[in-house]
Amino acid sequence: MIGLARLLSAAAGLAAAASLVLPLFVTAEASLTVWSDPPLVAFAMATIALAIASAAGTRLAGVTGDIILAVVAHAGAVLLLVALAGHAGAAASGYWALIAAAWLLGWGFVQRLAARRFAAPWASRAGAVAIPILFGVWILILWQALVVGIGVPKVLLPAPSDIGARFSGAIPTLWADFRQTFLKAVLIGYAIGCGSGFVVALLVDRVPFLRRGLLPIGNLVSALPIVGVAPIMVMWFGFDWPSKAAVVVIMTFFPMLVNTVAGLASADRIQRDLMRTYAASETQALLKLRLPMALPFVFTALKINSTLALIGAIVAEFFGTPIVGMGFRISTEVGRMNIDMVWAEIAMAAVAGSVFYGLVALAERAFTFWHPSVRG
Repeated sequence: MIGLARLLSAAAGLAAAASLVLPLFVTAEASLTVWSDPPLVAFAMATIALAIASAAGTRLAGVTGDIILAVVAHAGAVLLLVALAGHAGAAASGYWALIAAAWLLGWGFVQRLAARRFAAPWASRAGAVAIPILFGVWILILWQALVVGIGVPKVLLPAPSDIGARFSGAIPTLWADFRQTFLKAVLIGYAIGCGSGFVVALLVDRVPFLRRGLLPIGNLVSALPIVGVAPIMVMWFGFDWPSKAAVVVIMTFFPMLVNTVAGLASADRIQRDLMRTYAASETQALLKLRLPMALPFVFTALKINSTLALIGAIVAEFFGTPIVGMGFRISTEVGRMNIDMVWAEIAMAAVAGSVFYGLVALAERAFTFWHPSVRG
């Protein structure tokens, strides 16, 4: 870990040193250097100083070192994005060298954060949450710098700042789309599909005929393309949310069925024999042994279906819907070349799907606390 941290710091220092002799922005009128922007000069010097201290064997250990590294990396990134705002499409090699330096310092900070062992449990959990958040933040920083620095047309790829501005200005529309797609089609279809799949799995477990006849059909239905099923559901159930919920039911039913059947069969023969030794009935064995053993499989299906349900509902809206919904908005705004609105819908769908998945994962930890994967 120490060797990698020193290597990252040295690479950041070299990139910062190179930026001092390279052009920062190049326009038709003039060529600007780093020396024309004092805050960027301060960032470059601080990066070089950190690299020299690391190369000399002087390690800033503990929380103080982490704070210094985090402040320099992220303050530098903010300064670079602010400087770029007035020079869109004019970024030169010096600017990209400073971006690389900030990214390398941020990488070094995350590396140190991942390697640190916290004494308090809450601090350990906070560190585990901070790492993916920082990773996502740096994706947005590099996205913003690349798109604005090169001058990519908004119709091809808008910058995160443009998407954020469009998101904040279209909250009523986004909320109406979210309510139509997620709160109606996704949640209702998810509950019906997962619930019916679980109930049918209990029947399949008790009836060998269903196991041999229904599971192969489940594999067949799971292979059906959603773009072929969605128009049929629209014709059957109309253009409103019930047709999208029907698509979600089809997509979530069989993953739940297959996983639950596999979970019910996961109890060892020794465990079943022990229940018989205690004179347990079939119902008692099911409730006290086989269902608890099947819970990890059930929650695996629930997590898989949490993403499948949202995808199915959005795609189904491409084939007929009222003038509201995530899929409707995406297809309409693409036709209007409003790509920033499309990305705002995508961002809302990603956040909703991630929160939904996270809630299912938290429920899994609460109900399967005894399982080795959760204890570990």
